[in-house]
Amino acid sequence: QVQLVESGGGLAQPGGSLRLSCATSGFNMEYYSLGWFRQAPGKEREGIACISGSDGSTLFVDSVKGRFSASRDSAKKTVYLQMNSLKPEDTAVYYCAADRVFGACAIYEYDHYGQGTQVTVSS
Repeated sequence: QVQLVESGGGLAQPGGSLRLSCATSGFNMEYYSLGWFRQAPGKEREGIACISGSDGSTLFVDSVKGRFSASRDSAKKTVYLQMNSLKPEDTAVYYCAADRVFGACAIYEYDHYGQGTQVTVSS
């Protein structure tokens, strides 16, 4: 079955960086889109980025565009979210997600989610 395990969260200062990892298992990444979502306290979960498992193309929402990047390592079956220039409003639980879609990815509700990792941006 599809399994996703996030890691790399923690405390960062404003302007700092963190890299999240998502270890995947139970499916062939090439035939899936991988998404990154986050949920801030008192807010609904929102999709912020995705990466195509087949061609590595990415998509980002405006709030993180230019600051965040995504990549994948098919050999390690791992997806990454590099977060730079962090802001306090980036504080949230971050989730990795997967959906069986071949080709370009899109940001919408996915079928499978990990357990999440906390990211806190504070001085």
